[in-house]
Amino acid sequence: MADFGATELDAFAREVREQLAALYPPELRDPKAKTDPEAIWGGRAFIGSDDPQIVWMRRMAEKGWTTPTWPREYGGGGLSPAQARVLEKELAAGKYRPPVLAFGIWMLGPVLLEYANEAQKQEHLPRIVRGEVRWCQGYSEPGAGSDLAALATKCEDKGDHWLINGSKIWTSYADKADWCFCLVRTDTSKKHEGISFVLIDMASPGVETRPIPLISGESPFCETFFTDVKIPKENLVGRVNGGWEIAKRLLQYERQNISAGFGEGGSAGGASGDLAAIAKRYAGDEGELSDADLRARITRNKMDFQALRLTIARSAAESKAGNGPSATTSIIKYAAAEFAKERSELMIEALGHQGLGWEGPGFETPEIVATRGWLRTKANSIEGGTSEVNLNVVAKRVLGLPDPK
Repeated sequence: MADFGATELDAFAREVREQLAALYPPELRDPKAKTDPEAIWGGRAFIGSDDPQIVWMRRMAEKGWTTPTWPREYGGGGLSPAQARVLEKELAAGKYRPPVLAFGIWMLGPVLLEYANEAQKQEHLPRIVRGEVRWCQGYSEPGAGSDLAALATKCEDKGDHWLINGSKIWTSYADKADWCFCLVRTDTSKKHEGISFVLIDMASPGVETRPIPLISGESPFCETFFTDVKIPKENLVGRVNGGWEIAKRLLQYERQNISAGFGEGGSAGGASGDLAAIAKRYAGDEGELSDADLRARITRNKMDFQALRLTIARSAAESKAGNGPSATTSIIKYAAAEFAKERSELMIEALGHQGLGWEGPGFETPEIVATRGWLRTKANSIEGGTSEVNLNVVAKRVLGLPDPK
């Protein structure tokens, strides 16, 4: 759909503003409104639920506004990039909660639109739009992390079905997911060319998940085991042994999404709050930060983040107007991870001994959150491809440098 002109977009903005106000459940207007924290992810467990977050998700999905630019034939909004930006601005201006958070929207859906056959699109995309299925990502394995193409989870052709055996690790929210998009090995004689991309129902016999306790005190990641798991032949996306191409494309979308978490108002897993204000409170003298070195480093970090946010916004606009994300997502993801780690380290430094809090009396909740957020940011340089992997992508795909000899 072609972008509207300014006058048409103004009219569209007014319409969106009115409809959002009508669709938003009154209960959610209270910032302290209590909802199930898992509801925003949707999934089978919430089909038919009357949780206010699910009501909001359902109403937005009926208009296709959970995936505004996806084609209408798959449940999307069919909006142009300009219209989608209007919707995004109105959601932010009205301080509405996100209707849904979903790996299916951020990562899987876009590659299904590119690589899936029509039957697969009709089966999976509408359910993603409606938030009826919660997805997880089966990529990393105990022996194949940064070298993802070394994965060994075996997928055998048994004639009328595929048989899967192996394991994955760092599978985010696998214990809560309904389905998994997974990389498997269908040819052991080749590395990159022996990988396929399949979809697995997590309720299938032989699927087991085990949460991994982290140093931050949370357990968002899991070990995932597949023991003689049977899946239908039609759950293969793309061609046999053609999964590496899909995997790389999906990682671009993942990196784009991770970077978006560092955009305006985002903390991407770290502690939130204005760094300068926090430094003035804990390390300041009568409201002023007299430590010139700390002040300079905080200023530089804030400038870096502002430049990053502008770059992310420009990259997102280019992605919506073109053919999706490119290798530049590796540049942004690398920079975002480094800036986020630096920001959390500066915050802990500014907090002084109050940055040592973990639990118990003597520490305010934001101080404990800052300490745990600092630990969480260490993962920013690992998830979505390590910083080293992203630097290699930049060297090869952006700068065109040859492989080392």
